[in-house]
Amino acid sequence: MAIIGKTASEGIEGGVDVLGNEGLSEPVDEPSGSGVRPAPATSPPPAPSESEEYVALHRLPPVPELQPAPARTGVRMRGGRTQWPAISTCTCSETLVELEREKLGVLRRMEEGDSPSDRLEQSPQDWTEAEVSAWLTSIGVKEHYVKKLFDEEVHGKALLTLNVDYLKNEISMKSGPAHLIIQKRDELLKSREKSQGTRKSTSLKIPDVQQKSNQRSAPTEDGASPAEAPRNQGASGESQMKMEKHMFASKEDCKPRPFDEEGTDFIYVKHRVLLPESGAFNLTFPCHEYKSLAVAAKLDRTRLQAKFANEVLKFATGCMNVRSNGTIHFGVMDSKETAGYVHGEIIGIPVNEKDIYTDALDYIEKSFSIDKEHVRQCVRPPRFIEVIDRESTEKRYVIEVDIVPSISIVKRKVYAVRLPNFNESANKVQYEKEVVLRRVGSKTEPVLDKDLSDFYQRVKDRDSQRDDAERNQFFSAPSMSQDLGRKLTVLMTSGKKFIEKEKWFILVTNKFKPDDLRSIHWLLNMNIFCVFDFDQDSKISGLCSRYLQHHAANMHFLHSYRKPDSMTIEELTSHLHLFEQTSWIFCNGRTDFKGNETQCDEVTWFKTKMTFLRESVSLICKQILPKGTFQVIFLLTSPVEKPLLHTFYEFFTDMEGHEDIICICESEKNFQKWQGFAEGSCGKETLNNASVVGMKMSHLDATLQQVQPVKACASKHLPVFVKGSCLLETQLEEQMYCLEILTVDHCDETTKDFINEEKENIERQFYRGGRVNWLNFWLAENKYVEEVIERDAYLETCKILNDALRCNADQSPVNCVNIYHHPGSGGSTVARQVLWNNRKDLRCALVKPSYPASMVAQHAVALREYEEKDPQKCLPVLLLIEDTEKDYVDDLRNELEGAIHIKQIQNGTPCFILLSCRRSPDPQRRCKESPLQNVSVTHKLSNQEKRKFAGKLQVLEERYEPEFILTFVLMSNEFSEDYIQDFVKNLLRDVDRQSVVTRLMHYVALLNTYVQNSFISQSHCEALLGLTLHMERFRQHEFGRSLSDPAKLVFLHLRDDKTHIKSIRIIHPLVAKEILQQLLGQQDTQSKLAMNLLHEKVLFDHRFGREEYLSFLRQLFIRRSRISKGDEYDSFFSPFIEQVCEKEKSPDKAIELLKEAFQCFNQNPFFAQQLARLHYAYEKFEEAKYWAERAAQQLPKHSYILDTKGQVYRKWFQAKWKALESDSKLKTPQNTAEAVEIALKALECFQECEMAAVNDMEDFNTNGFFSEVEVGCKLLKLISSLQVFAHQTSGHSECMKYLLTDYVPEELKSVWEPFHDRLKKLHKTMQDALEWISEDLSYFQTDIGEEEETPQSTEEKISHPLLWLAKKSSEYGKYFSETDSAALLQHGQVNPANLTPFQKRMIIYHLGGGNIILILSKLTDQKDSVRRLENILSLYPSNPRKANFGQRDIVNYIAAHILLNCLTPQTQKVAHLKDLQDLCLHLPSDKRKCLPSALFLLTMLFWPEDRDTDHERESKYEIVQSAVEHLEKNYWTKRKDIPQRKRRIYTHFFLGNGNGLNKFIHKRQFDKITKGFSVSERRMKWFRGEAWTIPEITMMLKRVSGWTEDGVVYLEGPRKKKFNIRPLFLPSVPYRNENISFYLGFTFRGPVACNILVDK
Repeated sequence: MAIIGKTASEGIEGGVDVLGNEGLSEPVDEPSGSGVRPAPATSPPPAPSESEEYVALHRLPPVPELQPAPARTGVRMRGGRTQWPAISTCTCSETLVELEREKLGVLRRMEEGDSPSDRLEQSPQDWTEAEVSAWLTSIGVKEHYVKKLFDEEVHGKALLTLNVDYLKNEISMKSGPAHLIIQKRDELLKSREKSQGTRKSTSLKIPDVQQKSNQRSAPTEDGASPAEAPRNQGASGESQMKMEKHMFASKEDCKPRPFDEEGTDFIYVKHRVLLPESGAFNLTFPCHEYKSLAVAAKLDRTRLQAKFANEVLKFATGCMNVRSNGTIHFGVMDSKETAGYVHGEIIGIPVNEKDIYTDALDYIEKSFSIDKEHVRQCVRPPRFIEVIDRESTEKRYVIEVDIVPSISIVKRKVYAVRLPNFNESANKVQYEKEVVLRRVGSKTEPVLDKDLSDFYQRVKDRDSQRDDAERNQFFSAPSMSQDLGRKLTVLMTSGKKFIEKEKWFILVTNKFKPDDLRSIHWLLNMNIFCVFDFDQDSKISGLCSRYLQHHAANMHFLHSYRKPDSMTIEELTSHLHLFEQTSWIFCNGRTDFKGNETQCDEVTWFKTKMTFLRESVSLICKQILPKGTFQVIFLLTSPVEKPLLHTFYEFFTDMEGHEDIICICESEKNFQKWQGFAEGSCGKETLNNASVVGMKMSHLDATLQQVQPVKACASKHLPVFVKGSCLLETQLEEQMYCLEILTVDHCDETTKDFINEEKENIERQFYRGGRVNWLNFWLAENKYVEEVIERDAYLETCKILNDALRCNADQSPVNCVNIYHHPGSGGSTVARQVLWNNRKDLRCALVKPSYPASMVAQHAVALREYEEKDPQKCLPVLLLIEDTEKDYVDDLRNELEGAIHIKQIQNGTPCFILLSCRRSPDPQRRCKESPLQNVSVTHKLSNQEKRKFAGKLQVLEERYEPEFILTFVLMSNEFSEDYIQDFVKNLLRDVDRQSVVTRLMHYVALLNTYVQNSFISQSHCEALLGLTLHMERFRQHEFGRSLSDPAKLVFLHLRDDKTHIKSIRIIHPLVAKEILQQLLGQQDTQSKLAMNLLHEKVLFDHRFGREEYLSFLRQLFIRRSRISKGDEYDSFFSPFIEQVCEKEKSPDKAIELLKEAFQCFNQNPFFAQQLARLHYAYEKFEEAKYWAERAAQQLPKHSYILDTKGQVYRKWFQAKWKALESDSKLKTPQNTAEAVEIALKALECFQECEMAAVNDMEDFNTNGFFSEVEVGCKLLKLISSLQVFAHQTSGHSECMKYLLTDYVPEELKSVWEPFHDRLKKLHKTMQDALEWISEDLSYFQTDIGEEEETPQSTEEKISHPLLWLAKKSSEYGKYFSETDSAALLQHGQVNPANLTPFQKRMIIYHLGGGNIILILSKLTDQKDSVRRLENILSLYPSNPRKANFGQRDIVNYIAAHILLNCLTPQTQKVAHLKDLQDLCLHLPSDKRKCLPSALFLLTMLFWPEDRDTDHERESKYEIVQSAVEHLEKNYWTKRKDIPQRKRRIYTHFFLGNGNGLNKFIHKRQFDKITKGFSVSERRMKWFRGEAWTIPEITMMLKRVSGWTEDGVVYLEGPRKKKFNIRPLFLPSVPYRNENISFYLGFTFRGPVACNILVDK
C-alpha cells in the first residue's frame, strides 16, 4: 500500500485526499554540483531526486486493497489544487485520518514559509498534538504508540511532563521506546538551552519554497541535468522513510575511516554525521569532500564511471597540486543537498559491481597528458565501507578514495587534468579543456590564468612544507599509555576490590585465536550465565570446546529462548537449566550439529535470526535477570560482523543504558568498527570509558585472576571408601546441579586477599541473623575467627547419625534424621555443622530447593558412586534437606530406595542419610514422638549453652557494635518477650512514621509475621523508595543510604542461592511481629496496612522477583495453617484473615481485603473461593453463593472449588435446620421447603465435585462423597421430623413409603412438587457414596493422625474415616429400616422371615454390615462386635447357595463369617470354608464384572492348603491368579497418577498356620502384641522390619517358599503359570537369583510378600 503522497493522486490507493484535492508537489530540480557543466539528458531513465524538499508523512497501517480509480489527467501545481476529484473510499480509522490531516497541516505551513526552524524549533511546550506526533515519528517511535499519544491529546506541555512510568503503565509502551522518548526529549531541551535558540550545526536544514524555486534551473551536484530529475513521480518510499524518521532528529557525529590504512575493518552507521568538508591546513591530515552520488549511482556503467572519475580526478588534482592528503567520500551528503539531510550525513549508495568504480580510475591515462604514473601512485584504489542501517538490511556503502601526494612523487610537479564528462547529445564521453586545479578551503577550484604564474613559482614552497610535514609525522612524541590494568579491574569489580562472587556475567564473543584459548582461566572462575557465541566452530575448536573441558554447559540456539505463551518464566528457566549450568547460545550456526543450524550470510541472518536475538536478549534482561545482578562483556577476539554489532544495540536498548556493558578488545583495528557503531548509542566518551582496548589476552588473564575471590582452576576432592580421596572434576560436579556438594577441601580455593578483606563482613552477617554459610565454618576452622558455637542438639544429631551408620542386616539403606527447630533458633546452623564436620568421612551435600525428588535421587546416586569401583563399597551420602515438607522427604526416600534396589546393594548397607531440617512451633513435642530419629532446637538454652553464649557475646562485643551482632544478642537472651519489646521500643523511638522507609518496614514486618521465609526483593524496595540508580557500582551503597537507621538495624540483606537476586527481610520473625505491633500502635490496624500494601502498584507491578512477591501476598491472604506443615495449629482461614476477623473483630474488613485481592490478582478464582468460605462462616449465604459461583465459573472442573460451592449450601441448610429446631412451631412442608431445596442443591454440588474428583488423575479429593452422606443424613432427619410423618403411628413407614415408592402424601404434593423425583433417588445416591468411600478405604485405608497430611483445601477434615463410615452407615440404615427393628432384632423380638430383602439390607447397614470395610472394622472396636455379626448373619437365608444373592450380599456374607471366625474361632455359627467357596461360584464368571471386594475374597478363599491334591491346588491357583490380574487393573484405576507413598496399599490379612478360615490372620490381631510400644516406636518397628521377628507374631504366621529372578519374586507351587508376588517393601528383595521364603499378605491389589529372607 502506498503512503500518503504530496498530491491526492499519490495518496492511499483507493484512499482519501485528506487535504480535499490539495497536495504538495515535489521539486523537479537539484542544486548545482561542483562546477562541472552537465550535458542535457536524453536517453537515461529518470531517477529519483536525492533532494526532495517536502516532508513525507508516516506510513499508515495497511488497509484492504481496493480497485484503483480509472486514470485521469490533470495538472499538478506546487502547493495548489489538483484537477483530480477526491477519492472517499478509505477504510482507515477516523482517528488516523485526523492525525494525518493534522500532520499535513504542519507540512502546508512549512510550504508557506512556516518551516521547522520557525515552528518545531520553537519551544516544545508550544507544540500541538500533531507536531508532537511528527516529532515522535522523526525519532523512530512506532506508529501505534504515536497514535495512542495523539488519542490521549499529548501536546507540547504534556510532552514535557511525561515519564517512563506513565508511558509504560498508561500507554502500555515497552521499556525501549519509552526510554528513547524521554532521552530524546531531554536531549532536545538541553540542545535548546545551549544554542539559545540557534540550531546546532548538525540540525536539519529545510530551505523555504522560494529558495527551492530559485535553484530549479541550476545543474545538480552529480552533474546530471534538471531533465534527469524525476518529473512525474512521487518520491521513493526509501526517501520518504528517510525524511520522516530524521526530519527533526539531531544527528550523531562520527569519525571517518583511518586514513590510508590497509586491512582496517571499518563501518559507518547510516544517518551519522562526519565532520564538515575541510581544506588543507595540515598537509598530512586529510582534507575531505562529500558527494551523495545518489542519482548517478543508478546510471549505466559508462555514465557512472565518467561521473565518478570526474569527481575523483578533480579532487585528486586539487590535493596533489597543494601537496595535501585528502579523501573524497561518495554516499555522504554535501552542504548543497538539503532535502531533509545535514551536511556530512552518511547515506550510502547501493553497489552491485565494485569493479565499476575501480575501473573508472582508468580515465587517469586519458585525462593526464604527462606524469600519469605519478597520479596512479598518489590516487589509492577505492575503498568500500559498509553502511549499517538499523531499520533495513539493504547493503549500502560509502566509497572513499584516498589521495596521498608523497613528496618523493610530486616534488617540483604541477598537474593539469582534462576531466571526463558524458555528453548526452553526442552520446559518448568527452573531455573538458585541460585545467590546473587546487584546493581552496573546502572546495576544488581551477587556478585562474592570472594566478598561474604565481602558482608555479610557489611549487618549491609547497614541496618544502610537504617535506616538513612528512618528517614531523614520523618524529612525533609517543603517546602516554593508559593504565589498562586499573581500568579493567575497576570495570569488572564495579569499583570494589574483588569481582562479586554472586554476580552473573553474560559473554558475547566471536572466533578465538588458538593462543588466546590458553589464557581463559579468568573466565573459568566466573558465574557465566550465558554466552552469545558467533563462532560456528566454537564447540569443535573454539572457546566452547575449551570451556567444556572445565565446566558443564547446555548447548542452545537463539530460538531456544522463544517462550511459548503457555509457559511461565520459571518453567522456561527450568526447561533451559538456566542458573544451573552455563547456557551456550550459538548465534550463527554450529558446525558439529547434525540438525538444521548452519552458518548463514548477513542478509539471511537478519531475516531469520534477528528476531530471535531480540527476543532472547529482551527475555534475559527484562524478565530473568534484574538490572544490577549481571554484567555483559563483549569479548572481541576477531573482526566484528554486523550481527554482533546489532547484539550490542539490543543489549543497550533492553538494559536501558551502558552501565553494565564492558567491551574488551585486543586489536585496535577490530575495535574501530565496533566503536563506529556503538558510540552512536551511548556516546564516544562513555564507550571509551567502558572499553579496554589493546590488552593482550594473557595480560588480561593474569590481571583479572588477581581480583577474583577464588584461585584459578583450584582442584576439589571427595573422600573415598578406602579412606583416601579422589579428584572431583568441575564439569561432573556441575552435572549434579541439584546438589551443593561439600568437598574435603571445601573453600580452600578462596584467596587470602579476599579472606582478609571480607572475613569481618562474613562473620558480621552471620551474627546479625544471616544463614550460616560454609565460609563461616572454614574461617573458624582455619583460626581466622572464633569458633562457631556447637549447641547441644549438634551432639545429639551426631549420635543418631553414628547409630544410623552402623551396618546391620535389618538396617534400612536409607535413614532419616529430623531436626525440628524454632524459627531463628539456629537449627540450620546445627544441621550445616553436622555436614561440615563429616565432609572428610562421608560424602556430604546440600539439596538445592525446587528440584523434583527423582532428579535429586539420580544426582545423589551419582555422587555416591563417583570414582568408586564397586557400588557395594561406597561411602554413605549425607544429604541435608532444609525447609521442605515431609512429603518431599518421603518422596526422596522412596526414589533412593528404588535406586538402591536397581543397583542391587546388599541388605544392611547404609547408603543415604537424609538430614531433614524443618521449622516447628513445638520442636520438643516432635522430638518426643520419635526420640531415635528426631532432634529439637529451641530458643531456650541449657546451662552449658548459656555459658558458651555469654563467653562468645563478650568476645563479639569487643569487636563489633551491638547492632552488628543483633540476632546473636537476642539469641543470648533466649528471645525473651520483654527483651524484644524493649529492643523494638528503643529502636522505634524517633522513627518518622510517615516516611516511605517506615512504610517499607511496615510491609516487610507484615509479610515476615504471617508468611514463613518471606522477603521483598531489593529491586522492589528501590522501586518503592523511588530510587533510580544509574551506576551499578553505587547501587548497594545508594540503597543502604536511603534507609533510616532503624531500618538499617533490622533489615537483613539476603541473596538467592540460585539466581543471586538480592532481597531483604527482618532479622527475626519475633522481631518482625513486635515491630508490626508497635508501629501500628492503637490507631492503625493490620487490615488497613494490608489494604495499603495491595494498593502499592509499584510493588505489585514490579517485574523482577514478581512471582515470589505475589506468592507471598497470596499466602498472606489464602494459606491456612497446618500442623502437618510445621505450623502451630490448624486454621480455617489464613492466620492473617483470622487475626482481622477475631482480634480486630472485623469480618467485613476481611471481606473487603479479599475482594480487593481478588481484583488485584486478576479475579483469581481461589480468592473468590476464600470469599465464599468467609461469607458462609458468618452466615452471609447469598454473598457466599455469589462468590462460590464466580469461582466455579472460572474453574468448573476443580473439585475443591466445587466442594466449596457445595459447602455454601451445606452450611446454609444447617443454618435453616438450626432455625427450624429453635422455633417452637411444628415442621410443615411449607416452612421446610426452602431448607429442602437448599439441601438438594448441596447434594447436586457435591455430586459435581465427586465427578471432578474421579476424573482428576493427580489428586484424590474425597470431600464430596463424605459431604454428600453428611447432608443426606441431615436431610433424612428433617424429612422424618415433618409433622406429616412424625405424629402418625405409622409415620416412619409412611416416610419410607414416600422415599422409596411412587407414593406422595397429599400434604406434600403441591408444596414439594419440584423435589419429589430427587428425594426418591436419595437412598440410591447415598448408598453409592457410602460404597465408594468403603471401596476407597479398602484399598488405602488410613485413619489420619497428627503426622498425616490432609489436603490443603479440605472444608471438613475427617480424622477417623473408619469410625465416621461406621456411624453414618448405621444412621443411613436406621432411616431406611423400620423403627427400632435392629434393636428388636438383637433382643430376638423380630423374625427375619417377616422382613423384605430391602429391609434386611437396611438393618444390616444399621448393624454395621453394609460393606466389607465396615465388617472388617469390627476388629478395631470389638465391643459387642460378636453379637452384631451374629445378628447380621441371621438376616441372611439359612441356605445362601439357593438364595438370589447379589454380589454385595455375597461379599458381605463371606466377610462376616471370616471376621466372626477371627473374633471367636470356636463358634459354631461360622460357615465352613468349602461352603463359602461354593457360594463364590455365584459370582460373575466374567471377572471384569466382579467387584474388587469379591476378587479380594477369591484370592483368600481359594488360597491352596497343604492337604489339597495337586489338581485341587492347580485349580485354585488358576482362580487366584485370574482374580489378581483383574485386581491389578482396578488398583491402577483407583490409584491414578498419585505417588505411591500417598496411596499406600493396605494389607488386611496375613496367611497363618491354621486351616480353613483359621489360616487368615487380620492385621488388627497384632495390635495386642505391640500395644506396649508407643505409636512412633510401633511405626519404626514395622518400618525397619523388626516386628516380623517378635516371637508371638512369628508363631501366628506361615512362611511360604519361592524364588527371585532378576529382582522379581515368584511363589513356589503353581505349575502352569508362574505366580508373581509383589514385595511389600521393595528393598527387601535380594538382587541375585535366590531361593527365598516370606510371609504372605492379602491386599486389594493382590497377595504381597513380607519379610523376604534368602534360604541358607
